Amino acid sequence: MTIREFQQFIRDKYYATDLARGTSGTFMWFVEEVGELASALAGDDDGNKAEEFADVFAWLCTLANINDVDLSEAVEKYTVRGVEGTK
Repeated sequence: MTIREFQQFIRDKYYATDLARGTSGTFMWFVEEVGELASALAGDDDGNKAEEFADVFAWLCTLANINDVDLSEAVEKYTVRGVEGTK
């Protein structure tokens, strides 16, 4: 599945609820998931790490959807145009 396909999957399943919650509320859920990922990274459970990475990515897609950002186009910053220097 591509980034675009996954973002569309999340949009098809959750868009109405996500849009009603709005950017601020959705961002808070995203931050909570980032916190859970931080905790998982500090541990030894690789399955939990993978689960939390998936959650963070899903919430990122949600934020992108309700803010009309196509993540496949956004990552062209790295893949097409290139980034000067280091990150």
